[in-house]
Amino acid sequence: MTGSIANIKCIAKRELGGYFASPVAYVFIVIFLLLTGFFTFMLGYFFERGEASLTYSFFVWHPWLYLFLVPSVGMRLWSEERRSGTIELLLTMPVSAWQAIVGKFLASWIFLILALLLTFPLVLTVNYLGSPDNAAIFGGYVGSILLAGSYLSVSCMTSALTRNQVVSFILSVVACLFLILAGYPPVTNLLVRWAPRWVVEGVASFSVMPHFDGFQKGVLASSDIIFFLSIIGFSLFTTGVVIRSHRSG
Repeated sequence: MTGSIANIKCIAKRELGGYFASPVAYVFIVIFLLLTGFFTFMLGYFFERGEASLTYSFFVWHPWLYLFLVPSVGMRLWSEERRSGTIELLLTMPVSAWQAIVGKFLASWIFLILALLLTFPLVLTVNYLGSPDNAAIFGGYVGSILLAGSYLSVSCMTSALTRNQVVSFILSVVACLFLILAGYPPVTNLLVRWAPRWVVEGVASFSVMPHFDGFQKGVLASSDIIFFLSIIGFSLFTTGVVIRSHRSG
């Protein structure tokens, strides 16, 4: 177990260092912060609302903000390894497939968390302007971190499926868009016309929106946490199946 953790830490450290060794990481963070500010102040009407809250001006946009930004981070995780041929070298090292998958995933997740934590001036601003519910803000950040991890795990899975980063990006965006729209009335109403009710309810249960809404209200429900962790676990498990098929091939 100690050796496994050491391998995961080694891979995660290497991957995380790789992000900041190039200007791409800094460009991503700048774009992320600029878009966050635009959504919060321009589309979320932060000041016009006249309330000390980040729920409807900041967190509510994260499922859509992450829809393109997270796949742009995850699309290279395994596609680049396959394109350059280094995946064969990686898999011949004394590192199991799941250790490599978890290490690379954690590095990217930590990178996304660091970018999210750089939005802390918004927390300071809302506390300066009023008396917000900081428990709800904390819950929103926890939910946002889990949401980003879920999108990233899906991107990790699609990245393992193809050596083309653009294809991986498109597949990831489509999959994450499904996780957003699955529970929306236009989608469920369309399914009701030809599918039985249990199918409609099954599709709607995949939606991330109801589970993310709970975090925005400061409610850290175990069911919502398990939902996001289940997406992460399933996606990484599927990634492992794909990676092991490359090894056996």
